[in-house]
Amino acid sequence: MHIVHNPPSPTPRHLLRTLACAAASVLLSTAAMADTWPSKPIKVIVNFPAGGAADQIARAVTQPLQAALGQPVVVENRGGAGGNIGGEAVAKSPADGYTLLMSSGGMVSVNPHLYPKMPFDPVKDLTPVAAAARVLVFLEVRPTLPVNTIQEFLAHLKANPGKLSFGTPGNGSSPHLAAEMLKTQANVFAVHVPYRGAAPAMQDLLGGQLDFMFDPGIGLSHVKAGKLRLLAVGSAKRSPLFPDVPTLDEVGLKGFDADTWFGFYAPAGTPPDVVTRLNREINKVLGTQAVKDRITALGGVPAPMSPTDFNARASIDSARFGALIKARNIQGD
Repeated sequence: MHIVHNPPSPTPRHLLRTLACAAASVLLSTAAMADTWPSKPIKVIVNFPAGGAADQIARAVTQPLQAALGQPVVVENRGGAGGNIGGEAVAKSPADGYTLLMSSGGMVSVNPHLYPKMPFDPVKDLTPVAAAARVLVFLEVRPTLPVNTIQEFLAHLKANPGKLSFGTPGNGSSPHLAAEMLKTQANVFAVHVPYRGAAPAMQDLLGGQLDFMFDPGIGLSHVKAGKLRLLAVGSAKRSPLFPDVPTLDEVGLKGFDADTWFGFYAPAGTPPDVVTRLNREINKVLGTQAVKDRITALGGVPAPMSPTDFNARASIDSARFGALIKARNIQGD
């Protein structure tokens, strides 16, 4: 007879020791990675087309960030689906600190309200790294429109329901939500023309194919050149660039605030030390005069903050924009 001796079952103490060793191994490897990070180029995916506010802010920040990190930081544009295509690419990338996302806050705070079946969960699958800028929207009209003030514009809109058109970077973008706020609070109607990005919408406004637009800042040079007429700011406060231009709140649309926070995200599970280092370096970059000037030229305001504060801001925006999206029955592209 051949007797088979089964090995003794591990005791709870052995199991605990094994688990403790495994956990220590993970912590040590994570710490080691954080110590050697970055050891190769970093990719920043911008989830909107080139030329828009997210793209310009990303390039303003990543250029000096390269010097701070000692590695190339490469920007790659992956627009589409309201930012979801680029967001998904980052959410499903390795959580090693070498793939980041630069996005408007709308992808986290707005898109879940627009798209019932997103291919990823931006709250669970991404981790906030650093805010970059508070981006204002500027109500601009083609210069041939027969209005000179925001009061005249609102009266003209009311007298011509459905005859004026406005462009946006896409359904649910901050310029689109700003226009929907305007339509709701002023009780007016205009035709929405969504584009794939702010830059092509701006080109059609300049070309006279559109009547007005809430501009995230890329058209301000055209305002200064007299090619567009700036009537109001869709922010809670006046813009430092145009202190004489009123806010929509001031002209009677009480509580009007369409500001959004643009910033950097990483895949969930990215080592905390890497996130901390990125946050510190990005905040330093935002404090430099050159980057301040580039963001200010877009009409934005540099907004350095901790990942926790950035995440809290997204939660606040999710509540206020979610209510608007539901009330206006806005859906994603």
